[in-house]
Amino acid sequence: MRDERLPLVRRHRALRCAVGDYGPLGFNATWAYLSATACPAPDLRRDAAALSRALGTLEESRAAHLAEMAVFAARRRVEKAAGRRTPRASDTATLRGPRWPSSTPPSRLGLIAAVANRHSAFQRAPYPDETLSPDIDVRRLSHLHARLDDCASSYLKTLGRLDRPAAAELTDTVHSIRGLTRPGYSPLNMYLLPWLRFANLLAYATTTSLAIEH
Repeated sequence: MRDERLPLVRRHRALRCAVGDYGPLGFNATWAYLSATACPAPDLRRDAAALSRALGTLEESRAAHLAEMAVFAARRRVEKAAGRRTPRASDTATLRGPRWPSSTPPSRLGLIAAVANRHSAFQRAPYPDETLSPDIDVRRLSHLHARLDDCASSYLKTLGRLDRPAAAELTDTVHSIRGLTRPGYSPLNMYLLPWLRFANLLAYATTTSLAIEH
């Protein structure tokens, strides 16, 4: 990646492989985050300096992630020695789902770019057919889809500055989508789980933006 003797296309490909190995927001959202924060020239395919900035951002996040994992592992060793074999749900909650580990607050610009990328994919994705789950009214699915779309549009329109009522609406939407998912294999999950991943990313970006504001 840092070998300037190599063609830029190979270094670009290497960065994509690195994001494939470590993409805390998911591959596409992480790539959008890196591209946005590599400003002022975010074209990673043609700008060697931007490519290096993106790599530095990714490396800093991974280092923060590894430090967090080391702290978690040390705490779990102590807890296991004390007889607590299963970690608390609150202890593992922050390790699941999209999150940008960093020694500094995540970039608002980067999170907006990540949400915009996944919002576009959400809008293009096929919609579930009501026959996939006859016990769920298709109007309920349509309502949840529209609510999530509205939450994302509001987030992007306000550049990440959702007010608390709008953030509460998003939280309720996430819970409602999660409530419709089914354990194990379910044809409907093929649609709902991508919705849920996007909703979780949006919720994280919203919460982070509120924390930055205050």
